[in-house]
Formats: sequence, structure tokens, C-alpha cells
Amino acid sequence: MRATWLRLVVALAASLALAPPVSAQPAAGRVPRVGVLWGGPITFARPYLNAGLQAMRELGWIEGQNITIEYRFGPPPPATEADRLAVLTANAQDLARLKVDVIVAAADPAVEAARRATSTIPIVMLAVGDAVATGFISSLARPGGNITGIGALSVELSGKRLELLKQIAPRTTRVAVLWNPANPAGSLGFREIERAAQQLHVTLQSLPVRSTPEIAPAFATLAQERAEGLIVVTDPLTWLTRREIVELAGKSRVPAAFELREYVDIGGFVSYGPSLVTMSRRVAFFVDRILKGAKPGTLPVELPTHFELVINLKAAAGLGLTIPQSVTVRADHVVP
Repeated sequence: MRATWLRLVVALAASLALAPPVSAQPAAGRVPRVGVLWGGPITFARPYLNAGLQAMRELGWIEGQNITIEYRFGPPPPATEADRLAVLTANAQDLARLKVDVIVAAADPAVEAARRATSTIPIVMLAVGDAVATGFISSLARPGGNITGIGALSVELSGKRLELLKQIAPRTTRVAVLWNPANPAGSLGFREIERAAQQLHVTLQSLPVRSTPEIAPAFATLAQERAEGLIVVTDPLTWLTRREIVELAGKSRVPAAFELREYVDIGGFVSYGPSLVTMSRRVAFFVDRILKGAKPGTLPVELPTHFELVINLKAAAGLGLTIPQSVTVRADHVVP
């Protein structure tokens, strides 16, 4: 399957893994300050923040010693996209007023809020659907401006997840798509699935959701229209409500394909996409470079080079499906 975000240079990765931590020295004895702008509540962010902090320590940056971190989080469900953007905008403006040295912004709404708040403070983005199409950067190689970082290629892989469902259940002809039209990444992902559906001769059922209360009715529509499969386009809304989505997909007895393995770990059927933990660790590289003087506009945006295929056998059994060997042999993880 096709690769996506995060271009890790093998030699660089090996050197970072093997070399002892380098003591990071702030200029003129000043302790640098990093702002973290996360699209959801801290309870959802903790594993990825911990991964990033560990990577920072490996590069010599230790919170509370030679670096200070200002954390700002988005609202929990059932916040609407308008509510989320309002909170993130206020938080981004707060970080700009504090004059942090760099802002780490996770997901499209957080990056958009940070971009509106400042055009001078470097912004390191994490897990953005398509940074060029959304206008965050000029190009991957030369992002320009004050934004760089890591995407997720969730848009490009949306069609691959439809192909995956067809490989598992070849007779599938009608697939529902749960997506958030209030998020630009959601719209881009849906259009990518539309293109794949034409090639695979699959009829799509659009299930747009803009807030948490719309999710359950969307599944009721899915059942009425007798969809044979489901694709979930990841964005802050569908990510923060993933437990509800997985439970409703199970009750609807419909095979669902997700982007991230976290959906499968809690009972989802199958996922194909990059590792959010790996991407969170890689953010440290950009923060380190910027704190040492690099300009964000000259740091190429990275895309993942490895994508996990994760299959939940218990979920498959509950759906009465047998996973073809051609799919299982490619799986990176199999949940029993």
C-alpha cells in the first residue's frame, strides 16, 4: 500500500537512536519556552505528549530544567467545531501573547488557530491532513512562512481504506462515509474516497457530522440505507468520539475501516495509517532544530514512511467475516 507522511532518513534515525543525548544550551542562558496547542482535552493527549517529551529528553531538552512548556487544550465532546475553534483561537492568542519560542499545534483546527494568532512565532504542526491544500504551507520541500512539521497523509490514504474493505469483502457495493464537513481535512478526505469509489464501482453513502449529537442519528441512517461497509475520516470530532463510533459500528454490524490503530485497540474492525505516537516523537526533531536557530520555512515538511495495518479478529468474527490471507500476511498487528 502507498506510503504517507513522515520522511525519516534512515541514517539520521539510526544516529539519533544510538548517539547519547546532546546537552541543549539555550542562548544567553535564557530558558526557551514551547507552547503546545492540542485540539482536545488532556486525557486524550497524554500518550502522545509523553512520547514527544521522551523524544525531547533524548535530544537533551528536559522540561523544568532547560525548557519550559506551556500547555493549552481544546474542549472535550460534545463541543462543536465552532466551539473548538473558538477555544483554540483564544488559547493560541494566549500563547502568542506569552511570546513562546515555538508552538506545537496538533491537527488542522489547532494549526489554523495558531496561524491566525501569529505570523512570526514558528509553528510545528502534527497530524495535518493536507497542509498544502489547506494553505498552511506553500510546498512540502519549501513550506515558507512560519509553519513546518509533520502531516499524516490521512487524505491520500482515505481511498486506500476503501480498497482494503473491498479486499476483505469483495461483494461490498455500498459503503457509508462518516466525515466532518466543518473541517477542511474532512472534505478533502471525502473527495478522495469519492474518486476511489468510482474506480471500485462502489456507491457511497455520505454521513456528514458536525457535532457529537449527530453521530448516533448518522448510524441510524446507515442502517436504513443498508450500507455494507463504513469509512471513518479522522478529524478532532471523530477522534475524540472514537469509542462511541466503534460501539455504534459494532451494533450496526458493519465492517468499519479507520485511519489509526487506536480505534481497533478499543474494538474497531481494521485500520490503516501512520502511527500517531511515532509522529509525536518526530515533532521533537523540529522543535530542537528551531530552538537552535533553524527557520521553519526552510525545514521541509515530513510525511510518514510507514503505515500500520491493524486487524481485530474478534471484531471480524462478530461480523461473520473471514480475513483473506492476502490481507493478514500484510498486517503489522493482529488484535486477537
